Amino acid sequence: MSLETLISSLTAATADEDVPLRPTLYSLDDPAQRGALGALLERGEVAAVRNALAEQVAELLTARRPDWSPDADELAAAVEAHLGGRPASAYGSWAWYPWSRQLVHVLPRDEYRELRQSRNRYKITAEEQELLTGRTIAVIGLSVGAASAVTLAQEGVGSRFRLADFDRLSLSNLNRLRASVADVGLPKVVIAARQMYEIDPHLDIEAWPQGLTAENVDAFLTGGGRADLLVEECDDLYIKVYARERARAHRIPVLMETNERGMLDVERFDREPHRPLLHGLLSGVAAADLGALSTREKVPYVLRILEQERPSERFVPSLVEIGQTISSWPQLASGVALGAALVTDTARRLLLGTFTASGRWFVDPGELVRDGTETMLRSEGPPPAGEAREVAAREVTEREVTEREVTAPLRLPEAGRPLDEEAVRRLVSYGIQAPSGGNVQPWRFVSRGRVLECRLDDDPAPTLLDFERSASHLAIGAAAENIDLAARAA
Repeated sequence: MSLETLISSLTAATADEDVPLRPTLYSLDDPAQRGALGALLERGEVAAVRNALAEQVAELLTARRPDWSPDADELAAAVEAHLGGRPASAYGSWAWYPWSRQLVHVLPRDEYRELRQSRNRYKITAEEQELLTGRTIAVIGLSVGAASAVTLAQEGVGSRFRLADFDRLSLSNLNRLRASVADVGLPKVVIAARQMYEIDPHLDIEAWPQGLTAENVDAFLTGGGRADLLVEECDDLYIKVYARERARAHRIPVLMETNERGMLDVERFDREPHRPLLHGLLSGVAAADLGALSTREKVPYVLRILEQERPSERFVPSLVEIGQTISSWPQLASGVALGAALVTDTARRLLLGTFTASGRWFVDPGELVRDGTETMLRSEGPPPAGEAREVAAREVTEREVTEREVTAPLRLPEAGRPLDEEAVRRLVSYGIQAPSGGNVQPWRFVSRGRVLECRLDDDPAPTLLDFERSASHLAIGAAAENIDLAARAA
């Protein structure tokens, strides 16, 4: 048999097999499961065994008692006591991952999650984690949505998931999807489910590799119990709108992150059952109006949904190229990762009831992290010579303010050049005209480049008018406003 024939036969065999997406859990306490695992091993289907059960138990015990520092013998004895006389092999479960042919020994479900999520405390309390574990989350669209689904599972936000996507992984998807080149051709829903199960083999994941249609959306949202949250990340405008129509009917909240300026949409249909879909941006348009449109014909509707006065510099030109030099709107891995973080953080707070709003938010790295927006940090020691200078407000006396005639035109250095000494003193002279309780003038000013920072004085003069420094904070705000007005007028 030639090499080409051998490769072809193996390729055909792989393509024809039922693609597994979930592990099988075996308990050696159950005779039937014990026998099934033995048969699996005898058939040679296990390529590797990963057995770190003793280490997991030891870590669990020390996580429960962070102040405990046992020696090796003491820890080993504690592990034996925890096992309760049972052989270690019979404790917990053996998870068989058929796609990698690995057999992994894991703790019982509750202990597994207790240990895996122990590093969440106290950003997430034990009570909150338990509440989140009981939630069901539905995700539509496993390109961008896959990152969200995996991050939700990793943070312990939900333990029951429904994943829907009809598409298969292509090589061009690897610009933004976390997957292997060996996964090319596999259903995206399978890839996402596998990654989630490799984090927690005890998850309950229902896969819909056929995708969603008008006929099955209701079953997806409510079959086996109504979903607590819908994460919608699909490209199909018809499904995007129709899924919202049905989510609103079932009072299921919807999250959507768009790979454009970190845009996050929240629609609280659970609290607002008559809320317009997509904040009313597609008013007058129903899902049925969108079903037969080509990708290029969808662009005007996409722009209506985005409804941005300031789209990112390269986004709109990209839309013009759809169907010409690119097949669809571009997306970046960094945007997908950011979106997964936004969805997970928002979903956690939404499900815990600490976040109740609907609306649109932007977490745009291009705006937040750019020249001139850095946070001014208070140095522990003196700043390097010439880099920063501190001006005590009291050094600029009322007499000096009068002499400088603050009503005269203020001249600032050209754009990109640092503030000179004269500009700093002139700006400060405007700031110190602000009122302050007891006229204590509780401020100090620091100049760094073109930034003038207004700070509270560490050693303020005592006054009854400044209870818990509330008057000082008002004074700082007034001083900063004076300086801002002067600088804007320059």
